[in-house]
Amino acid sequence: MAKKQSFGDKIRKRRQTVRTMAKLVIAEKKPNGQYRYREKMVPLTEVESELQAVSPA
Repeated sequence: MAKKQSFGDKIRKRRQTVRTMAKLVIAEKKPNGQYRYREKMVPLTEVESELQAVSPA
């Protein structure tokens, strides 16, 4: 007997854990004057805390 495949159940589980993400692009100035860009994917609920951690004091 073949194994029962439940693709619908797998997709429903994934949808329940899906979070809305935001992509942050952070520019950093290097000592030689050029800029370097870093990209970071962060859950939407943590965007404010990430921006505060990155922003200069």
